[in-house]
Amino acid sequence: MAAGAKLEAPVMLCDENSLWGSDVFVEAGKDVPGAAMVNISGTFMCKVFDGPFSQVGRWIKEMKAWLKARASVTSKLYFYYTTCPNCAKKYGKNYVVLLAKID
Repeated sequence: MAAGAKLEAPVMLCDENSLWGSDVFVEAGKDVPGAAMVNISGTFMCKVFDGPFSQVGRWIKEMKAWLKARASVTSKLYFYYTTCPNCAKKYGKNYVVLLAKID
């Protein structure tokens, strides 16, 4: 916020790179001094899933099969969580978008 880079509704993508952690990428309106700035670019395909977070492994397999059926291969998967766990309980839906960077 102090850098003046805050957006009203920033996109946040997660790179679930291990069972114990992930990298979170938060959209910013401009470069933030002292922060590691990354540009994510490429061609992407996406698919929306609904269910508990515990199904992430199944969603990844389904996503890769869906891509394979379309003759696409992914080099990277990003996750866009539309709700937090508490909101998912409140609304009864937990939409998660998987974005696959395709080669």
